[in-house]
Amino acid sequence: MSETWPYYVIGIVGLTATVFATRSSFFMLPAKYSLPPWLESLMRFAPACALVAVIAPGILVPGGHVDVGWGNHQLLAAVASAGVFLRWRNMLATITVGLLVFTALRLWA
Repeated sequence: MSETWPYYVIGIVGLTATVFATRSSFFMLPAKYSLPPWLESLMRFAPACALVAVIAPGILVPGGHVDVGWGNHQLLAAVASAGVFLRWRNMLATITVGLLVFTALRLWA
């Protein structure tokens, strides 16, 4: 076994404690404590922000460096998908167009 295993254990235990504390803090607080209304309204946007944080690096940094040019097939497919979604609000059409544009660009460009 390598000499780095304690670091992995510490990392896993630390991340587990952090996730548990942040996710359960809302349930463990007494009912007399509540979030201010402005913070509750901001919390509505947390899932969308998390999704963007996961997807954006894959789209904007496909080869390990920032690429916003015409050669970035992921970015062009994402723009096409966003256009379809804004026009028709259809998730299946959005996914289909994104996959078709990305595949076409990857094969023929």
